Amino acid sequence: MWEREQMFVGGAWVAPSTDSRIEVTSPHTEKLIGRVAAASTEDVDRAVAAARRAFDEGPWPRTDPAERVEVIRRLATLYRGHRDELAELITAELGAPISFARRAQVALPGALMTALADTAAGYSWQEKRPGVYGQDIILRKEPVGVVAAVVPWNMPQFLTVTKVVPALLAGCTVVLKPAPESSLDALFFADLLDQVGLPPGVVNVIPADREVSAYLVAHPGIDKVSFTGSTAAGRQVAAACAPNLTKVSLELGGKSAAIALDDADPVTVARAVRLSGMGMAGQICNSLTRVLVPTSRVGDYADALAATLSAIRIGDPADPATEMGPLVARRQQERVRRYIDTGVREGARLVVGGTDLPDGIDRGWYVRPTVFSEVDNSMTIAQEEIFGPVLVVIPYGDEDEAVRIANDSEYGLAGSVFTADTEHGLEVAGRVRAGTFGVNQGYSMDPAAPFGGVKASGYGRELGREGLEGYLDVKSISVATA
Repeated sequence: MWEREQMFVGGAWVAPSTDSRIEVTSPHTEKLIGRVAAASTEDVDRAVAAARRAFDEGPWPRTDPAERVEVIRRLATLYRGHRDELAELITAELGAPISFARRAQVALPGALMTALADTAAGYSWQEKRPGVYGQDIILRKEPVGVVAAVVPWNMPQFLTVTKVVPALLAGCTVVLKPAPESSLDALFFADLLDQVGLPPGVVNVIPADREVSAYLVAHPGIDKVSFTGSTAAGRQVAAACAPNLTKVSLELGGKSAAIALDDADPVTVARAVRLSGMGMAGQICNSLTRVLVPTSRVGDYADALAATLSAIRIGDPADPATEMGPLVARRQQERVRRYIDTGVREGARLVVGGTDLPDGIDRGWYVRPTVFSEVDNSMTIAQEEIFGPVLVVIPYGDEDEAVRIANDSEYGLAGSVFTADTEHGLEVAGRVRAGTFGVNQGYSMDPAAPFGGVKASGYGRELGREGLEGYLDVKSISVATA
């Protein structure tokens, strides 16, 4: 069992102020596998104070950006050397299949560090432009200050890297607050940060529950909050930031639509939908969970999706042959089962799946991959984010109706269109209100492309140059000319 009795604050491993602990349970065996120190509000105060000192008095914000880039490159090299350990840890704590953990949960964040370092290496940190009245205008890009990075459990290393690394490259200091379920891998990451040579207090890692997290985001010593989580929690974070006028970026929920046009292939669409989220049992915010299809082809798409999802190998996440593991917690399993029951009760046709455990499995927080057909977009299962392996097939009459249905959602995180005509696909993409979109693929997060949503899916962007700029302020300096 993994035991971590200390938190990482001020460049040192320190004991918490209370004896409270977070218990980490295996979603596969339902047994306790780890225990870590839980931060109190007093510990938050210590972590914020350490980050504040490191920003106001320490060298990191004043370090040449090229030197910060080199530190991140060293971190990436160190990170790659521990890929197997991290993948095994994430599989144990979250139930992510080991093959998925190695690829998406660990290898991808490692590559992302290098890509973000490359972005910062080519960034223009200062710009000069002529003023209207004859003076010179110098624009300097400066770090926003102390960042609270609040990370969920579903893709913890990837989301940690998308927040912490750009913040560091910008010259910010950070208080990282991982989800209780993924505290083990967060503290492992803290070990690596401890080895890479950051000045004390530049990054602080404090696992905590929801109440303490709320205290952190409302803390007056925080200059920016970067939050990923549910839309309901995001609204609370935004409200907590308002009194202090704290900058905030929110990457929230989604109910993304895959629009299959008349010339699309059902098997191709089914495979893309499977890749968009089933590796984490549907617990991915930008998963394509609404599949919009021509009315005349509903049966073809329902059959293709049923066949594709039924072929997924479900089981022990530590087995390299496993393609889908359990949900992260019993509460998630119960939540998804309630949605499946609601879908049946509201009249949708259950094509495959359901609330029973998958064949051959007698324990763990598993849910069968589930497909509903004959779904109206007004149904609960078409409007609310389920965050599990549940897909809905929604018919449309013509392309205009397909776009209307895609936009008939409070969310606007991602989406895709499938067609043999790429140019026409781009036209459709321009009509759907979403922050990120794919043509003939499930939206894939590329380090060069900014990621984020609109409407109830949040605001702000991560990744790419835009992600780096989210941690920068622009200072305008006017210089009189002779």
